[in-house]
Amino acid sequence: MEYKATLMSGDDIDRALRRISHQIIEKNHGLDNVCLIGIRTRGVPLAQRLQRHIKAIEGVSIPVGELDITLYRDDLSRVGELPEVKGSSVGFSVEDKIVVLVDDVIFTSRTARAALEAVMKLGRPSKIQLCALIDRGHTELPIRPNYVGKNIPTSLDEAVAVRLDETDDKDGVYIYVK
Repeated sequence: MEYKATLMSGDDIDRALRRISHQIIEKNHGLDNVCLIGIRTRGVPLAQRLQRHIKAIEGVSIPVGELDITLYRDDLSRVGELPEVKGSSVGFSVEDKIVVLVDDVIFTSRTARAALEAVMKLGRPSKIQLCALIDRGHTELPIRPNYVGKNIPTSLDEAVAVRLDETDDKDGVYIYVK
């Protein structure tokens, strides 16, 4: 892949997450029963960052979980015979909670669909909302994020890469040509 452009710097990511934190608080009229669940891999550190921003704003630490959607993918047979399952870690009940699913990029919405199914296996939340740092369009399902850091219209021969300090030793969002 050939590098095309930087879409967001580390500061841009931080500003977007701060804005989304305010939106989550406002949309839910506070934080009663709100929890964050990050979709592995990069959704997890994004959810943790949102938790820190929300705590700085409201003084409340809301629960954060980690969701592995590998076994809920609709392309599992294409992934391989032995997909790597890292496991979910949701140390709280989602029953009657407002669950905010957090992911780095929304593309076809198939990951979000799998995450919805995985969360429903954990219990029955009162609401499920979706948060994405980047929405690049091209959804194949009627699923749209409630919270978006940045909308980036892309062509199908472009790829968007989110890089985070926690997973990649640097922050930034980049676009590549395949």
